[in-house]
Amino acid sequence: MELAKKIDQTNIKKGVTKKEIEESARKAKKLGFRGLCVRPQWVKIVHQELEGSGVKTVCLVDPPIGDSPHQERIAICQKAKEEGADELDIVASLPDIKHERWQKIKNDLKEICQILPTKVIIGSGYLTDEEIAIVSEIAQDAGAMCVKTATEKDPLEHREIKEKLLHLAIMQKSAPRLLIKASGNIKNFNDARQVLEAGADIIGTSYGEEILRSSQ
Repeated sequence: MELAKKIDQTNIKKGVTKKEIEESARKAKKLGFRGLCVRPQWVKIVHQELEGSGVKTVCLVDPPIGDSPHQERIAICQKAKEEGADELDIVASLPDIKHERWQKIKNDLKEICQILPTKVIIGSGYLTDEEIAIVSEIAQDAGAMCVKTATEKDPLEHREIKEKLLHLAIMQKSAPRLLIKASGNIKNFNDARQVLEAGADIIGTSYGEEILRSSQ
């Protein structure tokens, strides 16, 4: 498959302007990315820009650690759907993971996954190998379409690519029916190639244009 179709381009910077979001959407259309991932307040604008282009509007929910109350998370996801989101990228609750509240996590994600196709961000840079495996399995059981490594401020961003590849392998083994999305400082074609070869189906990055350029 064409590399661009594996990239969810990301613009989740705090303080980003409407003009910058619109530019990101135009660029996503031009380059033919799989999707454009933004914060909830930009979903409506991105949907309007991308409508009919084949590029998905993806809404990032509850970064960086997924600690908002369940009903608040549900409300954000429902509003994102109403405003045109095609998919949700939602952070699994890291506090609940660390306290091993497995049923609470599953119940939360199961309701969210019924709203829109959902990628569950597990914050793998914060987790042990065992926690990565358990939460990946929970995401699969909850009805997610995909399990994702990280979002902003995840320690994984600053670790060696080898460790990221190990996390992908655990996720793939624990949730074999799900797509795998790799993110966290994937900046060039070599990084992208390594995560794809390790089993990633989707790449989340704000460096999509650079990745495509370095692939030529």
